[in-house]
Amino acid sequence: MLTMALFSFAANRSFAQQDAQFSQYMFNGIYINPAYAGYKEVLNVHGFYRTQWTGVTGAPKTMSLAVDAIANNGNVGLALQVASDKLGAQNNQSIYGNYAYRIPMNDDGTSRLALGLGVGVVQLGVDGSMLNPNNPEPNQPVGMQSTIVPDARAGVYFANDRFFAGFSADNLIAQYVDIDRYAFIAQPKPHYYLTAGALFPINEDFQVKPSFLLKDDRGGPTSLDLNAFLMIRDAVWIGGSYRTGVKLYDKSYLQKDLTPRNSAVAAIQLFPSEKIRIGYAYDFSVGPLQGYSGGTHEISIAYSFIPINVRLATPRVF
Repeated sequence: MLTMALFSFAANRSFAQQDAQFSQYMFNGIYINPAYAGYKEVLNVHGFYRTQWTGVTGAPKTMSLAVDAIANNGNVGLALQVASDKLGAQNNQSIYGNYAYRIPMNDDGTSRLALGLGVGVVQLGVDGSMLNPNNPEPNQPVGMQSTIVPDARAGVYFANDRFFAGFSADNLIAQYVDIDRYAFIAQPKPHYYLTAGALFPINEDFQVKPSFLLKDDRGGPTSLDLNAFLMIRDAVWIGGSYRTGVKLYDKSYLQKDLTPRNSAVAAIQLFPSEKIRIGYAYDFSVGPLQGYSGGTHEISIAYSFIPINVRLATPRVF
């Protein structure tokens, strides 16, 4: 039943295109906000792979690679991000170039407000061979059908050595591109992200980092992530998240009996050196959907090209 629902979701054009979901976004905000570009103030390469609902045919699989750095004495951040996202018969790829103008808010530049813009293209596709061949719907494709649309994203991000907050939106252009001729390719819709968090030192060896992410696309339930991590001796992050639906405003157009897709995340981040971060997250459903969804695995790795004898001005932990 879950497999059939996945294919139906990917093929039915009454649903809007959904952004890929991540569980380790708090360790590289470029995936949700272009204003994060250059935040680490060194050349940084980051990649991740996520396989959702393991054991379910057609379940989501997402991978991405991002590179970012600073220019103009740290006042500009630049980033390139490529991603691939598969869900049932749906198969999408994207590439974005991101620019962030980073405004110093104090004399030493440890506090900055960044304004970001990302532009790129998205290839939206559906594989008709994965759809039901025994009971085809009108205009159902028999092979691969795809189209390429331009897109833009924008955001604002503030951070110092103890606090961060950001707001962003994507699919700002793709939502207006007419793809009606592709009956089984979902129309992209804007997604909005609001996030904030803080770092609280306990002593020399331990620090606590709580944060939240509010995600909304106006076409479905609003999602809230509550996150908490403990940092041990600058070498290990351990913690997790709880994800649930919340009602912030009237969405009377939604189905009345929707079940909240509550889930929990357990995650660990290892720092073998100042330059390397290795992360793993495991998502599992809680509540009514627990017996219908397999677990989700997400791995990530990042490398920062920190020059010899150069120490970062502030701890880049967000």
